[in-house]
Amino acid sequence: MKIISGSLGGRNILGYDLDGTRPTMSRVKESIFAILQDDISNSVCLDLFSGSGNLGIEAISQGAKYCYFNDVNSKAFNIIKKNISTLDITNKSNILNMDYQTALKTLANTKIDIVFLDPPYQTNYIENCLKIMENSNILNSGSLVICESDDFKKIVYSDKFDLVKFKKYGNKWVVILRKI
Repeated sequence: MKIISGSLGGRNILGYDLDGTRPTMSRVKESIFAILQDDISNSVCLDLFSGSGNLGIEAISQGAKYCYFNDVNSKAFNIIKKNISTLDITNKSNILNMDYQTALKTLANTKIDIVFLDPPYQTNYIENCLKIMENSNILNSGSLVICESDDFKKIVYSDKFDLVKFKKYGNKWVVILRKI
């Protein structure tokens, strides 16, 4: 798995074969970051269901100033730590190893500009995350939330979010929301 572009472009990261994860395909990642290009510079990001850290690392490579990574899986947590260390971006990252609800509570007063949500597909975690985030201080007005799911109907959000864009890639939906 490679970082697409930016300061770390072309570098490899570990974790493509990590059990229980679905790394975001390169073409999907390229599409997401093409949409984010005007918002990524100097942003603070959260990669909540990180897996290998693929999306958060790409964000840092493309100009994000900081990224919080979280995964409840201890193997994923260790892979993220290795990737962050190997890429020498420890000063631009914080890695958490907890369930998503605890992570969101821990970060409740941290101002996040971009959130990547790619939870296990058989869950309602996206809806839960959006509810928690809209009732906390974690998102700025204008913050973006990038949701990935196998079912568009699982991406349930309130009128506190605007739909920016949605697209289907194979069996995956990518929905981008902006906090009002």
